[in-house]
Amino acid sequence: MKQKSLSEKQMGYLLIAPAIVIILVIAIWPVLRSFWISLHDIRLNDPTKTEVHNSYGLDMERYVNTLPNLLRYLKNEADSADGEVKEQLLALRQQAEQMNATLQQSAEIAERYQSIDKLLLEFKPVPNEMKYVELSNEQTESIRTTLDAIGTALNELGRQKHLNKPEGATGVVQGIASSVIEPNYVGFAYYKQLLTDGRLWGALYNTLFFTVVSVAIELVLGLWIALLINKQFVGRGLVRATVLIPWAIPTVISAMMWKYLYDGQNGIVAHLLEVTGLVPDMGVLLTTKAGAMFSVILADVWKTTPFMALLLFAGLQTIPNSLYEAAQVDGASRFQQFFRITLPMLKPTLLVALLFRTLDAFRVFDLIYALTGGGPANSTETIAILAYKTMFAQMSFGEGSALAVIVFLCVALISIGYIKILGADLLGESGRR
Repeated sequence: MKQKSLSEKQMGYLLIAPAIVIILVIAIWPVLRSFWISLHDIRLNDPTKTEVHNSYGLDMERYVNTLPNLLRYLKNEADSADGEVKEQLLALRQQAEQMNATLQQSAEIAERYQSIDKLLLEFKPVPNEMKYVELSNEQTESIRTTLDAIGTALNELGRQKHLNKPEGATGVVQGIASSVIEPNYVGFAYYKQLLTDGRLWGALYNTLFFTVVSVAIELVLGLWIALLINKQFVGRGLVRATVLIPWAIPTVISAMMWKYLYDGQNGIVAHLLEVTGLVPDMGVLLTTKAGAMFSVILADVWKTTPFMALLLFAGLQTIPNSLYEAAQVDGASRFQQFFRITLPMLKPTLLVALLFRTLDAFRVFDLIYALTGGGPANSTETIAILAYKTMFAQMSFGEGSALAVIVFLCVALISIGYIKILGADLLGESGRR
């Protein structure tokens, strides 16, 4: 019997192996990729940092474009100069040519140079696979030393007014210097920076506050609605369909609708809140910190309470009516039936509903972004909105990826917490059975 039990366990692992592989590929791999990117300073607004570079390299397209400018500049200045200045400019030009010749001793660089130069002359785009070539530390140091010497000499000649166009000296040298790509590995620098940044902690506080308050209200209202539509009454089907309308509306459309309802001049909801005395003025809903947070929570509660009610209603449908009939025979009140039958039997559904809604609320983006944009003064900025602004507004993909990893860790901790706290009894009951 023992051998049979082990065989069945192994068969079970074999059956779930495909699911585990799919989870690893779909869920874990993007997180690992984000973590890898977060270890590098990747910026889309910096041509030298658009990719991961673990060693020194050379942007061949930029190099081929800018080297002739430097050589042409030095030749033009030398042609218009005389005496010692002319000799010095020609010597600087010779240094630049020698630097280029030394680089092209590498067969790969020489071949790339000729190919890219031909493409540029024909006004054709340079393929990405041809743009970058790896440099050794010695090659990089040689380029930097040569360019520093040329730049210093040109600046001195410009200061002495020996150049016709001194303003162009710095530009042509920096053009070539910018083609040298430095390694952009930064390790855990972004994580250290973010964990000491007050904006991150502010966004995390906003996210937790929004999640706790909205999910708590949605749980209470959702349970109440689920209990209501679970009863037998005339028009129950119509009520069930009506309840789901807010959840069926796309989130962005819902947010824009509520933004109009909160308008400080014509918003109906804003007017009603002012008339009832809940707010001192119609304009405070989207222009003050407390008003903006209240507004996004109210909109989210309206939008997602039906989802919570739907999940809880499905759980109520699984509770046998015979339990309630037996409780009535024993003289149990409605209050006792709710706490002794409904809630214990509904616990698995509550776990699923709370887990789904908490994770969804913690990752909230579209509703708040469309409604307030994270304002005013970042008072409704969640960690997801902060990650979006960092990654796409500031073009800092490394820092944005670090924020994405932090969001993943928070979501993982929330999931583990729910399973540990609410799922312990369920697992224990299964074990006893």
